[in-house]
Amino acid sequence: MKELPYLTSFLAFIQLEKTLSENTVESYRYDLQRLAGYFEAQHINPVTEAGTDILSKYLRELFDTGFAASSIQRTLSSIRGYYAFLVSEGVIKEDPTELLEGPRHNRYLPAVLTVDEIMRIFNAIDTEKRGGVRDRAMLETLYATGMRVSELASFTFEQLLYEEKMIRVLGKGSKERLVPIGDIALDWIKKYYDVDRPSFARPESDSTVFLNFRGRALSRMGIWKIIRKYAGLAGITTKVSPHTFRHSFATHLLEGGADLRIVQEMLGHANIVTTEIYTHIDREYLKEVHRSFHPRYNK
Repeated sequence: MKELPYLTSFLAFIQLEKTLSENTVESYRYDLQRLAGYFEAQHINPVTEAGTDILSKYLRELFDTGFAASSIQRTLSSIRGYYAFLVSEGVIKEDPTELLEGPRHNRYLPAVLTVDEIMRIFNAIDTEKRGGVRDRAMLETLYATGMRVSELASFTFEQLLYEEKMIRVLGKGSKERLVPIGDIALDWIKKYYDVDRPSFARPESDSTVFLNFRGRALSRMGIWKIIRKYAGLAGITTKVSPHTFRHSFATHLLEGGADLRIVQEMLGHANIVTTEIYTHIDREYLKEVHRSFHPRYNK
């Protein structure tokens, strides 16, 4: 894949002149490499052809793929920084990001599925076919825990506290949180481990729970494609992404009467103010709320 022009100079600039941290610089690099891949696939020159309309379309495609509004906002910051640098260096005359709008949270929130629609998606999975049990276990886990797609992709068996019916979720910034998981999802994970996973695993496979056909961890895009496939088979006409399951998880708990603060704790919100509020929530109370209000906790 071709690198964006002047990318190395831009990254050196933000690290040395702007004194941004190494983690931030790496985030910018990752965002801009992904943009470079998009330009290459679309045969777009990033300097002479990347206008506001093209960049706006790119951000919309990120949303359709299931990226959260916060991730899209960070990507936008990376793109703005890059093109502002090109202007300052005299490479381009006009900044194509000046009129580019960031994601509005109410605009970018995915549609919420009903419990019936969730069940239709589950029932669309043929568990007799290879990969069917894996897909059912994966979607049950996604809905049971409200995990982000990146958290689900990196989910390992070491994180599963089977007897306690909890998962140690590794969230953004390597922050760890404990999230309850119900009997039904646990049963599907066990069935997948016993029946389906051995056919995916290779000698080089690690302890990642959900593997692809090459024995490696499923990617974010791979998970998104699986969800889109079954949503289509279930006749769901709205766009469904991993984040739709996460949002539905929270909405269904709240509609059932769960406390907003408890749901935010389960979701692992990054806002430091809300995080401080929830640090002393009792684990048993957390499990009790999940057990009482999640529609698929009990068998």
